[in-house]
Amino acid sequence: MMFPQTDIADAIAALRRGGVIAYPTEAVWGLGCDPSNEAAVLRLLTLKQREVDKGLILIAADEAQLAPYIDMAALDDTQRTAVRAGWPGPHTWVVPASTNAPAWITGTHTGIAVRVSAHPTVITLCNAFGGALVSTSANRASESAPCSRDALDPVIMAGVDAITIGETGGLQRPTAIRDARSGDTLRI
Repeated sequence: MMFPQTDIADAIAALRRGGVIAYPTEAVWGLGCDPSNEAAVLRLLTLKQREVDKGLILIAADEAQLAPYIDMAALDDTQRTAVRAGWPGPHTWVVPASTNAPAWITGTHTGIAVRVSAHPTVITLCNAFGGALVSTSANRASESAPCSRDALDPVIMAGVDAITIGETGGLQRPTAIRDARSGDTLRI
C-alpha cells in the first residue's frame, strides 16, 4: 500500500494541530508528535500499543530545544561533557528530567532519553516546529522497527496525520541509549 508523502510544512501543520507524524531518523522510521501535547502523546502511544510508564525519547536540532524537559545542571561537568561530545549525532542519553517534564514523557522514570540529531530531516522538522519532538520507532510494541519507508506498517501509517519525505541516515540499528549519570549503556 502506498502512502502519500507530505512536505515539511504539512508535517509541521499536523504537529501544531496535535497530530502524529512519521519521519526518518538515523536508523529507522519514527513516530513523532509535540511532547507538550498530552492528547497527541497518548494517541501516539495507543497507535504503538505502548504503555505510558515506559517513557519516550525526545529528539531535537540543538540542546536548547530540549531545555524545557531536561536538567543538565543536575549532571557534573564530566557527565555534561560526555553527553555533549556526541551531539549532534546518533547518541541518545538519559539525562535528569526537569521539574516541568510531563509524566506522559518521563513515564515512571526520573530521567528522559534525549538526542540532538545530525539527521537533516530531523533538524528541519525540529527547527520548523520550534522545539523538540517525541521520537519513537514507527512500529507496534514487540514488532521490528522499519528501516525504510516501504517497511512501514499499514496499520501504523493509517493512524498518522503526515509522512514526511526523506530517508534514514543509514545506521544499521537504532541509536544506543546511555545513562548520563552512570555512563552505563541501556540499549545497544
